[in-house]
Order: sequence, then structure tokens, then C-alpha cells
Amino acid sequence: HVQLVESGGGLVQAGGSLRLSCAASGIIYSINSMGWYRQAPENQRELVATITSGSSTNYADSVKGRFTISRDNAKNTVYLQMNSLNPEDTAVYYCRLTGRYSMRAVPTDYWGQGTQVTVSS
Repeated sequence: HVQLVESGGGLVQAGGSLRLSCAASGIIYSINSMGWYRQAPENQRELVATITSGSSTNYADSVKGRFTISRDNAKNTVYLQMNSLNPEDTAVYYCRLTGRYSMRAVPTDYWGQGTQVTVSS
């Protein structure tokens, strides 16, 4: 069982920056990847950025050049540095971890509770 705790959300003006953190704890045998997703009111969940246990990253087109995902393997923590924020970035941001609790387990997605990011114009 894995627990994910997001932090760093808040209210910021357009053009500003925020840094989100997601700390994973619990029984973790291996981590395949971690990532950030967001969901705005009336919209479906949207991928923002992912990072594998290696160094591969992937970004949504809408955030390329503005957001940077990074990871601290020792602390099982993933970060999302968000720059040049605009009102369209307003959403609840969710942390996702894909991994196994044991060597025989099937990789499973785990989700955090979400942190609100609001960008005012």
C-alpha cells in the first residue's frame, strides 16, 4: 500500500511560478514511473508530465517549455516546477506513482489526494 502526499499548490498570478511536491511512502518494492496529472472543473483528467525510474520524461504539449518534472529517488519524491503560469493551468493537480509493492506484484497506479493550483489573470 502506497501513500502519496502532494503539497505546494496555491494561488498565483499569471506569469508566476509554483513548485509542487509529491512524497511517496509505504510499502514500495519498485517504482516504474511517477507523474503529474491535472483536472479542471468540467474537464477530464489530463496528463501533465511523467518521469520514469530512469531519466525519461514526457510533457503535455500545453506545458512544454514551462513545466519541469524532476525526482529525488532517495526520498521517493517527485517535483513539478511550474513557470509562466496562466489561467488555463488552473486545476487540481494529482500525483501518480506506478510501481509494485513486491517483486511478484503487478505494477499498479497509486494516486494522491490532489493539490489545488489557481492562477489568476
